[in-house]
Amino acid sequence: MILGLDVSTSCTGWCLLDDEGTLSSMGYIDLKSEKNVFKKSQAVKKELETLNSLNDIDAVCIEENLQSFRSGFSSAQTLSTLARFNGIVSYLCFEEFGFEPRFLNVNRARKSLGLKLVRKKDGGKPTKEQVVEWVSKDLIGTGYTWPVKTLKSGPRKDQVVLVSGCYDMADAYVIASAALMNT
Repeated sequence: MILGLDVSTSCTGWCLLDDEGTLSSMGYIDLKSEKNVFKKSQAVKKELETLNSLNDIDAVCIEENLQSFRSGFSSAQTLSTLARFNGIVSYLCFEEFGFEPRFLNVNRARKSLGLKLVRKKDGGKPTKEQVVEWVSKDLIGTGYTWPVKTLKSGPRKDQVVLVSGCYDMADAYVIASAALMNT
């Protein structure tokens, strides 16, 4: 079983695939309410312990940190915080599972799976939506359904939408799938 992780300080997505690439389960750890990196780390540790107790995980693959700035995106402080948290989660994985996690660049992972993104300026949807659509197509026939919520107010009141953690789960699926393909 391979565990793919998309680590973020607001939500960490996870995905478990068996050795054949079949989805075992996916989920996310909502970290928005946790006040600091230590509380966030404790929440991730608890989830890793649960996943380990219920599954025979023999590989962990984590989305690699962003390595450079892009205009309009994360600041130096944000990149530093994410790198620190990614390091903590990586160590927690090492402690929990007893082996080093592998790290994959998300762009290389997508490319290795044939996931082609259409840039926004070329009429494409936001990246996270394209990734969820690709994963949804990959999971056709498995019976998997994404977690949803019904909006309670605003102009889209009563509309059913994906919970925000789905985007992190989809990224974790991509990471796990690419890791399995490249073993």
